[in-house]
Amino acid sequence: MESHTVEKPSVTMLGLGAMGTALARTWLAAGHPLTVWNRTPARAAALAPYGARVADSAAQAVAANTLVVVCLLDDTSVGEVLAGVDLVGRDLVNLTTSTPAQARARATWAHNHGARYLDGGIMAVPPMIGVPGAGGYVFYSGSRELFERHQETLGVPVDTTYVGEDAGFAALHDVALLSAMYGMFAGAAHAFALIRREDIDPAALAPLLADWLVAMIPAVHQTADQLRGGDYTRGVVSTLAMQVAGTPTFLSTAEQQGVSSELLSPYFDLMRRRLAEGGGEEDLTGVIDLLVR
Repeated sequence: MESHTVEKPSVTMLGLGAMGTALARTWLAAGHPLTVWNRTPARAAALAPYGARVADSAAQAVAANTLVVVCLLDDTSVGEVLAGVDLVGRDLVNLTTSTPAQARARATWAHNHGARYLDGGIMAVPPMIGVPGAGGYVFYSGSRELFERHQETLGVPVDTTYVGEDAGFAALHDVALLSAMYGMFAGAAHAFALIRREDIDPAALAPLLADWLVAMIPAVHQTADQLRGGDYTRGVVSTLAMQVAGTPTFLSTAEQQGVSSELLSPYFDLMRRRLAEGGGEEDLTGVIDLLVR
């Protein structure tokens, strides 16, 4: 009987930390021929029993396949690992965490070395890789044609979201979302600190806090609509003036509970500045313009 089995696209993986290993294992499990390399050889050797081809050098790994995925510590590591490596004709997908400026510079560097380039921002932790429905995904930016060419393969470990031709946009989206995450963590930390010395079970507050944060999600969409339209008073429920008037209560409560206000005060300062500029009838959206230098 004639076989009609089509071999899946092959991949080279450079960098086998926790994330790189998770990506590599998922491609192997899905039947993709995989060549791996890592600065610590033992990490690459550990994948050999699962079918990975272990390269002796980064150059050998890059030479093995057209699609080369890089997941290293930082942008400096990318430059060090690929220094002197022949990249001509390669499709370089860089999943290393970087700034937008670094991503744009790396894209130019890759093009100057004869490679096509995609940058990626991973919105997932290693346990989410290879788990359908876990909610993780990777932002990709750069050549749309290159993204579409490899989208199916790149989507095997985790979902993909393309955000634009500008190579820096994946990193920008990544940092923007993570910045919002840390802001949320800061607010949650302050909330838990307020009850820390009281006879209140943190586990009892947690679902109330989580539900409240979810209830605030529509405000994100309203902010976006106001920024797009330029009218910060549209749809306002609680004006900036009203909210500034309430801030002393938050600061006094923190003081009475023996909690530092350092996570809240900077934002309250911005609110007061916007109010002083005449934004009393606005939503909180005007604070964003104060942040943009």
